[in-house]
Amino acid sequence: MPGFTPGRRWQQAYYPFKKMPFADSTMISLERLGKGLAFGCRMCGNCLLQETAFICPMECPKGLRNGPCGGSTPEHCYVDETRPCIWYRIYSRAEKMGRLERLMEVLPPLDWDKTGTSAVKDVFIHLHEIGGVKSVWHGIRQPAEKRRQGWERFFYEIRQPDWWAGDALPHPAPEHAPVSRLEEALSSGKFVVTAEIAPPLSSNPEEVIKKVELLKGWVDAANFTDAPSATARMSSLACSVIALQNGLEPVLQIAGRDRTRTGYQSEVLGASALGIRNILCLTGDHPCLGPVPHSRKDIWDLDAIQMIWLLRRMRDEGHFLDCREVKCAPQAFIGAAGSPFSSTPLIQSLREEKKVNAGAQFMQTQVIFDVEGFERYLEALDHRNLLQRVNLMAGLTPVRSLKAAHAMSEVPGIKIPSSVFTRLESAADPKEESVQMTLELIQKIKALPGVHGIHFMAVGWESIVPRLIQESGLRLIEPLVGH
Repeated sequence: MPGFTPGRRWQQAYYPFKKMPFADSTMISLERLGKGLAFGCRMCGNCLLQETAFICPMECPKGLRNGPCGGSTPEHCYVDETRPCIWYRIYSRAEKMGRLERLMEVLPPLDWDKTGTSAVKDVFIHLHEIGGVKSVWHGIRQPAEKRRQGWERFFYEIRQPDWWAGDALPHPAPEHAPVSRLEEALSSGKFVVTAEIAPPLSSNPEEVIKKVELLKGWVDAANFTDAPSATARMSSLACSVIALQNGLEPVLQIAGRDRTRTGYQSEVLGASALGIRNILCLTGDHPCLGPVPHSRKDIWDLDAIQMIWLLRRMRDEGHFLDCREVKCAPQAFIGAAGSPFSSTPLIQSLREEKKVNAGAQFMQTQVIFDVEGFERYLEALDHRNLLQRVNLMAGLTPVRSLKAAHAMSEVPGIKIPSSVFTRLESAADPKEESVQMTLELIQKIKALPGVHGIHFMAVGWESIVPRLIQESGLRLIEPLVGH
């Protein structure tokens, strides 16, 4: 039936953090039993069922409340392959119910004071606040459209606390001078080039400096990943500072996986104080992808969309999540990640739009090997008028070997066509063949409308990036000066 899908909890339900009165405990126990059987409810106390097509998003192992992660597929959840991707089911159900646009609202992170408590009680409390039975009777007598609006407003006020006030509207940055070279280049219409640098498994800054010197002058900015694949490395913040000190503009990546809302806000302020202006907000890989023993596998405190929303408000409105004033607001050019090959183009276009509405100004995609698939993704973005609203950079990576290609194809969110494996397998020099394939991809992607740059992810093979830039014509023979 359209409003009921028995769910299966990812982990056990929450219990209150403090002792509750007997009446409340009884209500909570009944709600835990009933909603647990009906929806796989974890008793988060911050219920979103009405917004998520009556499928509980807390069934997601990451606890994502604003859409699927970049590794989602229609077949299963990449964290637990015995489960479906719950957000794929939410979008499918919402589409059948004609409620897809309802999923565009930026939903808040958990209020942890409410976890384990009764969401039903919150409904009765709010009903009492607005007039109780009298207000219900008054609403019933209204015309159908006014009744609908009153119903929507009632539940909006419950799920959107004053400290969040999320909506589905665009929130572009106010008119301003560019805060970084990358923003300045994109604002001027330049086709930009960025590259990813993998932080070392070491505390030696010379390893970072060596790669910075290698790319300096060739790229407009360099990304420093934040514990990719849930594996400990030198922090993105430290690498970004080293890059700045050595003349290369950084893009600081921050993964929600390892941050609480307190730590995230503090890191943003610290990054701005250190002169870092480009910040890319990511949900982050699940700890199951990392080495054993795995890190904590409970839900994220913030997802990427919530991180973008919060950073934009700190920058543009000058206040923290708890509404305290930020006396000196951070300067930031806000970025997000795009996932052309996760779930479906429709679902990803809705999720990317949600990121742009929340405040993302540039977007770097996951790696692309399939140009036709990428074109379908661009068409889905264009259908929602996103290509005119965000600076999109296409992600590319050369692979060193057939074995590396097979390993990469196992990464959630990456699709490699069989033709790539065939060419690598039959090549006398797979490394060189990979370079040639990447050069071909650059030429094809450069010609696509809505693409504002190339983002190289030559992890562990950063030395190939200058050659790719030079031979593709992305830059002059000599590297850029003035960096």
